[in-house]
Amino acid sequence: MPRFRYRAVDALGKVVIGEAEALHTLDLREQLRHGGLTLIGAKAARQAGRTRRIARLQARERVDFLYYLQIMLRAGVTVLDALEDLRGSSDSATIRQVAGVMRERIAQGLTLAQAVDAMPEHFGPVVASLIRAGEVTGQLPEVLDRLVASLKWQLELAAQTKKALMYPAFVAVTVSAVVVFLMTYLVPQLVGFITNMGQEIPIHTRALIAVSNAFVHYWWAIFGAPIVVVAATLAAAARIEPLRYALHHALLRTPVVGSVLLKIWLARMLDTFALMYRTGVAVIDGMRYSAEVTTNLPLKRAMLRARDRVVEGQGISAAFAQEEWFPSIVVRMLRVGENTGAIDEALEHVTYYLNRDVQDTVGRMQAIIEPVLNVTMGVILGWIMMAVLGPIYDTITKIVK
Repeated sequence: MPRFRYRAVDALGKVVIGEAEALHTLDLREQLRHGGLTLIGAKAARQAGRTRRIARLQARERVDFLYYLQIMLRAGVTVLDALEDLRGSSDSATIRQVAGVMRERIAQGLTLAQAVDAMPEHFGPVVASLIRAGEVTGQLPEVLDRLVASLKWQLELAAQTKKALMYPAFVAVTVSAVVVFLMTYLVPQLVGFITNMGQEIPIHTRALIAVSNAFVHYWWAIFGAPIVVVAATLAAAARIEPLRYALHHALLRTPVVGSVLLKIWLARMLDTFALMYRTGVAVIDGMRYSAEVTTNLPLKRAMLRARDRVVEGQGISAAFAQEEWFPSIVVRMLRVGENTGAIDEALEHVTYYLNRDVQDTVGRMQAIIEPVLNVTMGVILGWIMMAVLGPIYDTITKIVK
């Protein structure tokens, strides 16, 4: 967005000089007027390099943006006035900029859905399609309400999962740090004493010394090699789709973790599908847009293949049943929804089930990971104590005898 250097006066006639971002001078005049200033003159400010682009809306900001629109529209405020108010009152600079751009485009004749569709980096095709359906049916506030509820649920699901994994991750990092400290500092201090005792060193002590020497002399390989391998693999996967597909497939096949991720992604896809079906979006389009909410290629392709079968004339449940990634409960509930004419309600039940299952699984994982890490820490410390104190004890025993 262009940046202007302006001169203005306040209510007391005092001259104010400053800089602000605006679409053009008329937009700048309106912004200053809301701040109690009257524009005298303005010119484009010099900037290093290109004009700064609008930062991408974060997930929480997207929810706040849509929630504010929904509240204002329910109150009878026009879209233009709601965006104008949002541009002038939001605490987020990104929200103010996005609202300003959208207001300008709508003032030029675009609909809200077209303005949203023109900013895919901030909203995406799913949001644009839902808003379009709301405008066509005259139920835009209701659609926004359901959309905000869905986005909030997705944020809460992600937050709960991260919160549940924070403690195990902290314990794992702590264990790793203690092991590194022992191997690089404590053990080398004791190696000289042990080797100078002049007796045969047990095999477990020699193993400890070898591991310690590896940490001391080859720490760059121990810590650097995994980082290099992971970074190179991710960079290659970003460019080579078959490799990315293989990695995503392997991730879904990972014991325990793969099952949790599968349920999380399925819950998001099916929740989006239910939302689009409920708001009147065609089933074919709903399935296509639902495939876009996940970055996992096997799941995305499974949804698109199911969509192709529906296009060919198969039922929705039959189309889903032919894919390995959709659990039997999904197929059963879709079949019930087809028979009762309430596919959206059936999908809501599936989403709730998957959500609860994810929470229970993550809780069990946390309960298992903690003692496993503690036992691992105990085994490592026990090995070090036995490897260090064993030779010392043997020497003292021989001296006493």
